[in-house]
Amino acid sequence: MDMPDLSELARTNRMKREASTALILSVLVLAGLYSLPFGKAASPAASAVSIASSTPDAFADIALHAKAAIVYDLATGQTLYAKNANAQLPLASITKLLTAYTAVKELGEGAPVTITPADIAVEGDSGFSAGETFRLRDLARLTLTGSINDGAAALASAAATRKGEPVPRLLAGAAAGLNLSQTYAIDGSGLDTSSTISGGYGSAHDVALLAGALLAEAPDIAEATTQRSDTEKSLTGVVHTKPNTNTHVSITPRILLSKTGYTDLAGGNLVIVFDAAVNHPIAVVALGSTEEYRFTDVDTMVNATLAHFAGTENP
Repeated sequence: MDMPDLSELARTNRMKREASTALILSVLVLAGLYSLPFGKAASPAASAVSIASSTPDAFADIALHAKAAIVYDLATGQTLYAKNANAQLPLASITKLLTAYTAVKELGEGAPVTITPADIAVEGDSGFSAGETFRLRDLARLTLTGSINDGAAALASAAATRKGEPVPRLLAGAAAGLNLSQTYAIDGSGLDTSSTISGGYGSAHDVALLAGALLAEAPDIAEATTQRSDTEKSLTGVVHTKPNTNTHVSITPRILLSKTGYTDLAGGNLVIVFDAAVNHPIAVVALGSTEEYRFTDVDTMVNATLAHFAGTENP
């Protein structure tokens, strides 16, 4: 009897092992118990290492003050953590993300936007002057970083005028285009319109998608919200500097976008997007917290997210 070809036998056995591992991974993926790293096709051997080194649920024991929250993987579309994530709640100034996104889509970042007396009449005079004109990109950067109400009013009004429809309908159309099923806005700023009605509503899940959409559409505008302050010059030559309303912006690792919100009806809201790894953006949202605890709520979820990815290979 001839001796078996040992190299051929080893190759056959290796192929069988890899096929078995791949089958197991397929079952886990379909069951929602495992996800491959974004943009990479992991080998069965590498994936097996990831499973073996997985840690307990990093989000299992976190405690939040927020009424609703989400950690959403924008790269994979996977929800890593959720608390009442589809509940419709007042958005306060997070509404400005929808305003900026809509204005960019309708007008383009280079469009001129002029501040009107009606814009300045909105609560929260920021130092703009009636008749002062900005490039849309620059006004949007200031508006989101400093959460400027008259800037948001000017952006919404300019886009609505171009579109030829009221601001609420304009913003509703933009929300529908992004499949934000719980989101609508009465005005561009998100300020409470009365003691019982907010200027904008949405869910934590919708806010995560909206933040991702703005980041993709206008990353240079989003970039301003990651700094401690933003300085821009109007086309009329006036320099404006606005501090960031997110006081924790400098401690969030690899931050890509941030936006605060606070009114009596909404409580404290905050959304941030940060990179868990190269080209792996994660949206973290807290709605209905307090003015103070919105920051610690988001910090808690960011830390849990980092711990989650520390237990996987190449997130």
